[in-house]
This record gives sequence, structure tokens and C-alpha cells, in this order.
Amino acid sequence: MEHWADIRRRVLIEGTSKRQVLRETGMHWKTLKKILENSAPPGYRQARPRVKRKLGPYLWRIEQILKEDKAMPKKQRHTAKRIFERLRQEGYEGGYTAVKEAVRELERHRQEVFVPLAHGPGEAQVDFGYALARINGALRKVAFFVMALPYSDAMFVMAFERECTETFWEGHVRAFEFFGGVPRKIVYDNTRVAVGQIVGGKGRKLTAGFCQLKSHYLFDHRFCQVRRPNEKGVVEGTVKFARLNYFVPVPQMRDFEVLNADLNGRCQEDQERRVRGKAGTKKQLLEEDRAAFLPLPVKPFEACRQQSTTASSISLVRFDDNDYSVPTAYAHHTVVVKGYCHEVVVSCINETVARHRRIWEREQVCFDPLHYLAVLERKPGALDQARPLQGWTLPECFDHLRRRLEAEYEHGEGTREYIQVLRLLEKHPLPTLRRAVEKGLSMGAIRRDAIAQFLFPQEEWRATVFTLDGYPHLRAVRVQSPDITQYGSLLAGGIR
Repeated sequence: MEHWADIRRRVLIEGTSKRQVLRETGMHWKTLKKILENSAPPGYRQARPRVKRKLGPYLWRIEQILKEDKAMPKKQRHTAKRIFERLRQEGYEGGYTAVKEAVRELERHRQEVFVPLAHGPGEAQVDFGYALARINGALRKVAFFVMALPYSDAMFVMAFERECTETFWEGHVRAFEFFGGVPRKIVYDNTRVAVGQIVGGKGRKLTAGFCQLKSHYLFDHRFCQVRRPNEKGVVEGTVKFARLNYFVPVPQMRDFEVLNADLNGRCQEDQERRVRGKAGTKKQLLEEDRAAFLPLPVKPFEACRQQSTTASSISLVRFDDNDYSVPTAYAHHTVVVKGYCHEVVVSCINETVARHRRIWEREQVCFDPLHYLAVLERKPGALDQARPLQGWTLPECFDHLRRRLEAEYEHGEGTREYIQVLRLLEKHPLPTLRRAVEKGLSMGAIRRDAIAQFLFPQEEWRATVFTLDGYPHLRAVRVQSPDITQYGSLLAGGIR
């Protein structure tokens, strides 16, 4: 470039002749003409596109194949290599590179162009993403809920076992608590959790679950058009960002509670970043978002799915294709099952009768051994074959207690007495009962009533003091002193 500028100055300013410059440099006169006409090297300029003698007659065929591919699934569309093979069969004699470049050029020009959208404070976008995580040593695919605020670029991420109504609700509840308010408007895709049916182009028939959530928090909603994820492009990018930054490398956590605590901390750290093109950090812009939020309701939303069912003859209720036990006293009763993200609660007439950890697999059974002790007391012979008690690990002292009871009592009474001792777990924790059993074994008091006495704190009688505090009406009572001479007469045989 320095040589280019020097030649221009010599000819145009200093008056050096062109012939002299050509003699000195040895360049062609057309090159000198180009230097004098352009202040910078113009580069190679092609007057007209090159004629593709071999591929030209087949360009229309390539366009036709690509157009037909739009109606096909992505995994069954033509690659450049497959198009090349088809063209060869139709008489094409050129090479693969020319076909590959033509396909790339046509696909680039056919890509859709979008309009950038403006977002004001108080708006949000929601979506689910998927990633791999190692939970308790097992590698599994998890779904993570993402709520993004386009104005402040703040985000909330929470991982779940899968995407369903309960996790959809729970994600909203936790996100609203995280941001400290409810966005006035939220944009969604056409997830089945929220949309029951698409009516026309923009009409949507909402699910009952989504209507419950919307009625509780009173936010407005908008659904993207079908196959138009660009209408919520902010959360689409946030899902990708979260997957690449929070799930790479694959996180290894003890359970989902630890994983979500880590994700929550990362989302808070992300608020310290500055938003490109805006003044201040995400945390500062989030305050402007909050100013446009709706306030949180006084009563939190109960993020659980409820269903009414009847407990079976083996004291099981079915929820989400899994079975959960209830006390045998509620067999054949109508109960209400509430399915939360982390637990299943069973109630009968507004009384909670059972709680279980939520099972996310299919066709599984969750037993609580305590639920079946009442019927086992009536049928002690089924103790060893009882499925709910399989795998129930008790301290070693309980085995010693059972052997001594069965050796001391006949006709199954020892087993029944042992089950009655186990039923004390219905009201007392296992460590407390274990200490009582150990004390009973050491003192030879092995019956249920004796062991029950050890479950309550025993006061030393010498340390007790009789007091009338709280009983003022007893202060006026006078007890006559006994006449012990009558007892002496009794011993002497004087009283008959």
C-alpha cells in the first residue's frame, strides 16, 4: 500500500511522467492506470459470473430437489453427496466439489430473514431444554426449566426429572420467587402442558392446569406461531447458553436438590455481567424489570396435580402409573392424591394419611412398612412373606427380641407380641424405640407394654416435690392423721 500511494503522489502531485514510472517499475500500463484511478487496490473484480458449462444445465434440478426436501423430515433430506449421486445418474459429468458449492450457495440464499423484536420491562419468555447429568452416580437425561427476561437478560434455570404439568408449575413458582415478582406478560411455545388444541392460526384452547396457574398469578400470555421459535428467541438462546455453560462438563450431583442449588447460584452470579449495548449490569436492569412486575400473591400456588381415587384391597393408590401405600385402615376408601415434584401426599377427608417420595419411573410400587403392621397384627403368619416388609432393615436388637418372644410364647403369640412392639414405630422414631428395646432386653422386660414404659422419660422419685401450685382449691382440704394404734391391735389379733 505504501508503494501504491508513492506512485500516485509522484504522478498526480509531483508531475512525474507515466512513461518514466513505467520504465522504473517495469509494470504494465494497465496496472499504472488502475493505480491512478483508485486510491486503494480495488481487488479482483469479475465482470460477469463464470459460465458453469457442466453444472449449469443441472442447477434447476438442484433447486427442485432442495425445494422438495422442505416437506420432508430433517433426517431424510438430501445431502450434497446424495444430490451429486442423483445428478450423475441423470447424466452429469462434473465433479462433486462444484455440486457441493452450488448446494451451499442455494441454501444460504434460501435461509429465512427475521425482524429484531423490541422488549420492554416486565416481559418474560419460558421454555424447557434437555441435557445429560449424573445424579447419584447414574447418567440420565434431565429437563431444565428456563425463564428469561429479555429486557434485563436475567434468567432462572431449574432441573427436573421430566417436563410435565407439575414441573411446569413448580418452575414458574420458583422463578417468580427468584425474581421477586410476576412478569406481566409471558411468551410460550405450543407445549402440550399449556395448549390443549391449536385453533386456526393464532387461536389456542388452553389446558385446565395452565388456566389455574394464570388465574392465580394473573399474568398475560402469548403463544408463538407453529414452528416459529424465533418469536421467543431470547429464551431459545438462554437454553443454549445454560446447556453449554451449566451442563458442560456433565454435572455430577448427589440429587436434584444439590443440582438446583448449584444452578440457582450460577444464575445469581450471571446477574453481575453487563448487558451489551445497555448501561449497567443485569442486576441493575432487573430492578427496572421488577418495577413493572405484578406483586406475588399472598398465598403461594400449590404446584401439585390432584386426583381422586380409591385405595385397593392391598392398601395401594395409583398415581402417574405408580402405586403408593396407605394405612390398611383406609383400604377401599376414597382418597385424594396430590402429586408434587418431590413427593406424593395422600389424604382422606382433609386428613393426611400418607407421604411418599415421588417416583418418576413407570409401574413401580412404593411401600411404607408401617402401613401394614395393623393387619399383620391380626395375621401374624404373613410376617415373613409380607412384601411391604421386604428389604426393611431394623437394628439387630429387634431380631433378638423376636427370637426371645417366639421362644417364650407358643401358637404365634410371640410373633403377634413382636408386631405390637413394631407398631410403636407409628408414634415413636426408630432410634427411641431401639433404645427402649435394648433396655427391655437387658432387664428381661420384653412384652410390648413393658417396652412402651421405657419410651417415656422416667423421673427419679426422690427428686420429686409435691406442690399445690395451680390447685388453690385444694389448700382448704384437711386430711386427718391416721390412728396407728389400730394397726397394732390388728397385729396382736385384737381386731376381728
